[in-house]
Amino acid sequence: MLLLDEPLGALDLKLRKEMQLELKKLQREVGITFIFVTHDQEEALTMSDRIAVMEGGVALQVGNANDIYEHPTCRFVADFIGDTNFLVGTIGEVAGGKACVTLPGGIDLWALTPQPVNLGQTVTVTVRPEKMHIRPTATDVNVLTGRVSDIVYIGTDTHYGVTLSGGQRIRVREQNYSAESRLLAREREIVNVRFSIEAARVLTE
Repeated sequence: MLLLDEPLGALDLKLRKEMQLELKKLQREVGITFIFVTHDQEEALTMSDRIAVMEGGVALQVGNANDIYEHPTCRFVADFIGDTNFLVGTIGEVAGGKACVTLPGGIDLWALTPQPVNLGQTVTVTVRPEKMHIRPTATDVNVLTGRVSDIVYIGTDTHYGVTLSGGQRIRVREQNYSAESRLLAREREIVNVRFSIEAARVLTE
């Protein structure tokens, strides 16, 4: 067993990514367990066959990269691994592993409920920014209407900050598929943001 405590922390971004692949290759060649300690979320997802997210010396969730990213069991894990949106509301209806959550301003949305919930309970719904999409019409089950507060172009993606009518803020990440990709909205414009039920998870902690 080999313990690696932030071994790539002093490297620049490009060299760090190259060394991540080299370390994975080395681990497969020597065939021993590597325990890799990092505060870099992307590095944890890239390097690991199995991830333990810890807070205060306690392992909150253990699983593979997909489990940790797609199925967080608590707010700390969802917030620590990757970017995410948190929407606080109350349970208004429960049916078949899903729940209707009412947000401030009377907005209803549906989300998966991996944990038991009760009517009237205050919960947090988590949705990853890349699973939200700006669309011209509001025809889906989960549609949030808000005003674009800021737009950040980062090459591969464009990030839209949106303030909802109830005051909560979300971020939407739209991929730029081509060099001709155009902005889907302008600052201060009113937009509809949609996402699937499967993209939303109810967290009780």
